[in-house]
Amino acid sequence: MRNFILFVLLSLSYVLYGQIPAHYYDDAYNKSGYELKTALSKITKDGHTINSYNSLWTHFQTTDKRDDGSVWDMYSDCTFVFGSKPNGDQCGNYSNICDCYNREHSFPKSWFGGDEQHFMYADLFHLYPTDGKVNAIRADYPFGETGGAQYNISKLGGCTFDGYTKVVFEPADEYKGDFARTYFYVATRYENEIAGWKGCDMLAKNDSSVFTEWTINLLLKWHLQDPVSEKEINRNNEVYKIQHNRNPFIDYPELAELIWGAEFGEPFTPNVSIEEKETAENHVSISPNPSSWHVTVAFEQPFSGVMYLYNTWGVCLQQIILPDASSQELDISNYPGGLYILRLATDNQPPVHKKIIKY
Repeated sequence: MRNFILFVLLSLSYVLYGQIPAHYYDDAYNKSGYELKTALSKITKDGHTINSYNSLWTHFQTTDKRDDGSVWDMYSDCTFVFGSKPNGDQCGNYSNICDCYNREHSFPKSWFGGDEQHFMYADLFHLYPTDGKVNAIRADYPFGETGGAQYNISKLGGCTFDGYTKVVFEPADEYKGDFARTYFYVATRYENEIAGWKGCDMLAKNDSSVFTEWTINLLLKWHLQDPVSEKEINRNNEVYKIQHNRNPFIDYPELAELIWGAEFGEPFTPNVSIEEKETAENHVSISPNPSSWHVTVAFEQPFSGVMYLYNTWGVCLQQIILPDASSQELDISNYPGGLYILRLATDNQPPVHKKIIKY
């Protein structure tokens, strides 16, 4: 068993470190709040190679390809074939949903001025292949939640999310986190200029929070409800090969909470250095560990706070609110074998991190 556990840890370390270039985020370590965002802005700006807009048709074939080879469209469930007509489904002209796919600025170009020489114009981290008709329906409306008209898997109508009432575009639930992390990236990468953009009602016209209060609440909600997927991880790696920068909020999802959420002010100490985060106090125990199907987390003192379970990609798998608990059982039976991180957070104490090994 010990040899197996060691093999799992070494294998997962290779996977975890193998995706993010060594030392890529070093300059952001131990930063907090908006200072952290500024450090990430410099990291994502340095080395960023500008793309040509025409090159996106080719880039999409590696960044947004489904396992069956078709186009991965987050605005519709249409099946598109890569390439220009007659054999491919690249727009051109269209009249109906599912006619063709185009190049969607998920952060509309009218918001940043639409200059084709600007890095934003062809920045793959906010450009996606989408159904031409649904994209036209979206226009440059803000993202939001609505009970309005359905267009394939997307919606358009008056906003029902608290704090905003105008017309919004709502993507499918399975992609809301993708778009939230896209917007976090834009706010960070272009921090030094976004306050001056024409923008829309989502932007606060400053370079600190960047977004209005209702927008922050919306994006954080989407970010938490739709955690980082394998699709996003693969896309992040492919985009890095093309334009030589990364989306930090895919690599480390906790960054959103550290900059805009409940953990504002806490330092960024990534999960890859989890050993350094282990508390010296022995007031939390986990048994059995390793386990094949469940573990019990026991507290020496009653615990009130939030328990998070992450995989080594930083994806939050479970979130449990505990009011004055002495113990809590976690079901891990549906997860693959490997290493998981348990995080215990309270309002007035530093978070506690523990390892759980599933075999």
